[in-house]
Amino acid sequence: MRFLHTADWHMGKKLNGFALDEEQHDAFLQINQLAKDYAVDAIVIAGDLYDRSVPSEEAVAELNKDLIQLNLKEGLPILAVSGNHDSAVRLATGGAWFKATDFYMHTTVAQGIDEPVVLGDTQFFLLPFFGLQEVRNYFEDDTIKDLQVAMERIVAKMEENFKPGVAHVLVAHFFAAGASHTDSEIKVEVGGLNAVPTGLLAPFDYVALGHLHSKNALQEERVKYAGSPLKFSASEVNIEKGVWIVDTNPFNLQWVPLVPKHDLIKLTGSFDELANVETAANYDPGNFYVVELTDTVPIPDLMNRLRSYYPKVISLTRQRPDVSAEPMGVSSQAIENKSPLELLGDFYASATGGQKLSDDQLQWAKTTLQKARAKEEE
Repeated sequence: MRFLHTADWHMGKKLNGFALDEEQHDAFLQINQLAKDYAVDAIVIAGDLYDRSVPSEEAVAELNKDLIQLNLKEGLPILAVSGNHDSAVRLATGGAWFKATDFYMHTTVAQGIDEPVVLGDTQFFLLPFFGLQEVRNYFEDDTIKDLQVAMERIVAKMEENFKPGVAHVLVAHFFAAGASHTDSEIKVEVGGLNAVPTGLLAPFDYVALGHLHSKNALQEERVKYAGSPLKFSASEVNIEKGVWIVDTNPFNLQWVPLVPKHDLIKLTGSFDELANVETAANYDPGNFYVVELTDTVPIPDLMNRLRSYYPKVISLTRQRPDVSAEPMGVSSQAIENKSPLELLGDFYASATGGQKLSDDQLQWAKTTLQKARAKEEE
C-alpha cells in the first residue's frame, strides 16, 4: 500500500488579510500531480480541510472541486478526518454515500474506533478532532478526566478491531507530546492536558497527523505531521512545505516538497536599503514578505511606504538591540540618584542602540512629567 499523507489545507485561509485562493489551488494541483507521479493508492487528509467552521462559498467550491478531481476523476480513495477548524457536522453531510466512491470522511470518535477502513494490505483508523465529553459518551464512562486516559481507552479499543496480517495506520488531528507550534495553529487543550504521549501510539505501523504546520514539529520515526501545503504565518517563513509518500510493506517514508506559487520571504535591512527601486526589482511583487528593519528611529507612514515596493508585506518588526537590566558599571545607587528624565534618556539609549532623545521628545517628556506631578499634588 502506498498513500500520500497531507493535512491542514485550511481552505479559505487569509494571510494577514491577503487571500490565498490562487496559491491554494496551485498547491492542490501539485498534490494531484504527485499522486499520479508516485502512483499512490490513496490520499490521506489529516484534518482542517477548511479554515473556519462556516467556510465561505468560494472555499466550499474549491474544496469540492479538488475532492472531485482526486476521488472521481483520478479514482483515488480519500481517507479524511475533521480537524479543530472544521465543522464536523457540516463535513459529515453526504458521508453516507461518499463511501460508494471510496471517500471516507470520519467526523466522530465512534466512526474512528468502530469503522476502520481496509484498503489493500492496510487498515486505517480515522480519528477526528474530539472533545472529552464525546469520548465519555462513547465509553459511557464519566471517569475519563483527561486526554491521556481518553487516548489510552481509544487506542485499546482500536486494537480490539485490528485485523491480523495487515498494516495498521492511524489518521488523527491532535497535538502530540514533544511537538512544537507555529503562530498559525491553535493548541489542543482538553482536560488540563494539551498533548497526546507518542508512546500511546506504538501499536500503529504509522500515524498520519494533522494540526501542526511543520513536518519537523515532531521527531518520531513513524509518527509524522504532514504540515500545511502553504505558509500561513510569519513564524513559518523558513518551513519547507510538502507531503509524505508512505509505503506500508516494506515500510518507507519519502518527503516530497511543494514549490509555492508565491513564497513567504523574510527581508532584513534598513528602510533606505529596502525601500528603493533597485532592491525591490530583485523580488517578485506577488510574493508575501516578512520585514525586519534595522532602523531604530521613527519612520512616518512606514507600512504604506514599504508596501509601495513590496505590496504583500504581512509582518513588520524591528531588530531589538541587546538591553541589559542595568548599564554596565553603573551601580543601583547611581541609578537611584538619577532624575526621571535622566533615567528616561538612559532607557531610550539602551533600547535604540545609543540614540539620544530629540529636543521635541525631551520637551514632551518634561511637559508630561510636570502634568503628572501636578495631578499628584491636587
